[in-house]
Amino acid sequence: MVGVLQAASRESLAGAITRLNAYVDSADASALARVGDDLFAFARLLTEEKVLRRVLADPSTPESARVRLAEQLLGEKLSEPALELVKVLVSSRWSRTLDLIDAAETLARHATLAVAEKDGTLDDIEDELFRFARILAREPELNALLSDTNTPAEGRIRLLDRIIGDRVSPVTAALLRQTVRLPRSRHLDVVAEELAELAAARRDRSVARVTAPVALTQVQEQKLTDSLSRLYGRSISLQIDLDEGLLGGLVVQVGSEVIDGSVAGKLAAARRALPR
Repeated sequence: MVGVLQAASRESLAGAITRLNAYVDSADASALARVGDDLFAFARLLTEEKVLRRVLADPSTPESARVRLAEQLLGEKLSEPALELVKVLVSSRWSRTLDLIDAAETLARHATLAVAEKDGTLDDIEDELFRFARILAREPELNALLSDTNTPAEGRIRLLDRIIGDRVSPVTAALLRQTVRLPRSRHLDVVAEELAELAAARRDRSVARVTAPVALTQVQEQKLTDSLSRLYGRSISLQIDLDEGLLGGLVVQVGSEVIDGSVAGKLAAARRALPR
């Protein structure tokens, strides 16, 4: 997955992920699966076409020219949401040209995992990926076969399919197939474990950490879950902590977003608004 990025690439990737997440919240699972496939295809294209990669990641080339080239090459091949994300990537600044591949692949993985985010199965995906990583760690020969680029990609994918069969979810299978198709000199066991960590990180987006002054009833919890799920466009689960100091109301955190509806929070806001 993505190694240690320098500041420019790190900021560019964070901005692209923010754009993707905004799309995720309003998209359905089938559209997200298509976006994931398209972005994986873009990552493969960048890997195979070094000259194109250098041009699209070259900060000395005008941003408008890089975007126009991407539109000309990919406009009829990618879905509109995927093309918009590609345009975000190629208009961004990258410390190394290889960082553009890493970013495209990372976005593809986030989009694919968001399919499971929509139906609340990220827990299962995380577990499947971690278990597969452990199997490969115990089977170095199998690991090497799946990563061997001297063997045609379709042959490696057939081997993978024989191993996993129908024992994993479609999202897990898609992520593993894409990694086998484009191993980029990485061991599949390490990548599978990193994917499990990424699934855990996306799951945090779908966990609402709720702080309340008193325990909520089951009915209240269900109403809050339903409201947050409608608000964010995906399944939301609750983690509830008690803090009598809130006096009343709730504080809800989903990812980096905090909704402070507590009495204590309102009093603090009122104090800050008072003239000094």
